[in-house]
Amino acid sequence: MELLQLQYFQTVARLEHMTKAAQKLQIAQPSLSKTISRLEEDLGVALFDREHRKIRLNAAGRKFLNRVERAFAELNEGRREIEELSDHDQKNITLAVTIPRVLPDLLGTFLTKYPDVRFQQFLKSISSMKQLLIEGEIDYCISSVPIEGADIKWEPLITEEIYLIVPPNHRLAGRESIELQEVKDEPFISMNTGFGFRSLTDQFCLEAGFVQHIAFEGDEPAVISDLVRKGLGVAFVSELTWLHQSGTSSHKLRITEPMCQRTIGLAWSEKRYFTPAAQQFRPFVMDYFSAVNTARLKKEGRINGKKAELIERKPN
Repeated sequence: MELLQLQYFQTVARLEHMTKAAQKLQIAQPSLSKTISRLEEDLGVALFDREHRKIRLNAAGRKFLNRVERAFAELNEGRREIEELSDHDQKNITLAVTIPRVLPDLLGTFLTKYPDVRFQQFLKSISSMKQLLIEGEIDYCISSVPIEGADIKWEPLITEEIYLIVPPNHRLAGRESIELQEVKDEPFISMNTGFGFRSLTDQFCLEAGFVQHIAFEGDEPAVISDLVRKGLGVAFVSELTWLHQSGTSSHKLRITEPMCQRTIGLAWSEKRYFTPAAQQFRPFVMDYFSAVNTARLKKEGRINGKKAELIERKPN
């Protein structure tokens, strides 16, 4: 059994399509098919169910894929450990997010304290982030949906309210709050399918008894806000995103029914080897969001100064 065989198998197993896998691996399809057949002969069991030209990973294949991915993850961790021993990339942090609006202040504050650190950031869907964690390709994920999996830890950071924003001349612009079913016939401007925030808001609408009529999909909250301001539809917006927007003329509405909230959390693989910079980042993120939550509660008058002081002093 060769490492190249396992790499080829991993690609075919993920795509369940021999032609697409061959294109991705940049090899001839007959050569790829022979490699997979030899691997199955070595193992003494078929890893795929084949029907005409279609292939599908079977039960044995799924179990073997799990072991192969864990093996590659261990090899990646070994490479990272060696890189640190050679003093290479020890100040790099790789980060995937579903909520990019929190990054400028979070990373800016961290870099003020640790100016030599370099960040590589990805905007990914939940499924993509989970795969990157499993494969050992990133240090952390900041997501609005819990990421679950073997050896993956997800730590809640803050719970925030989700609002609806409408154009300044909208029929509901004079209101402070609504029930979500009141906008069931409105065109919605939304995040792309696959992103955690989109899945969450789709669920809110289902709870209110309707499916969003999507007029526009995108992956940039600032663009979505601009389209709402121009009167092209309504949109969901998170509390933290709204706080970071300046100069918007859209009107924010609190949703009274159903309860619309989300919890932001930090995820990482407990099997990953972390560089010193990455080790410093985790407690920093915890402290940062604790401070954000305390400041938010103070601003809203939901806690007084003395209680806020106690929250700030509370150990993590």
